[in-house]
Amino acid sequence: MAETLASVAARRGTSHAQVALAWLLQKPGITAPIIGASKPAHLDDAVAALELNLDNAELAALEAQYLPHAVVGFD
Repeated sequence: MAETLASVAARRGTSHAQVALAWLLQKPGITAPIIGASKPAHLDDAVAALELNLDNAELAALEAQYLPHAVVGFD
């Protein structure tokens, strides 16, 4: 996953965090990723991710690397 994030970020000229947040924001059913911003740069990345629209190939590459996990406490 890290290599795919790095590749997309390098092509787009953005940070890994921006790509990761943009991917989450474009996933159906995800309404608001929860972020922790302990530095101003973290907040800057989160805001910039709102403007980043990944194309279908980028989304597919990221999805191919993702392995979903069951939510604890929900069957």
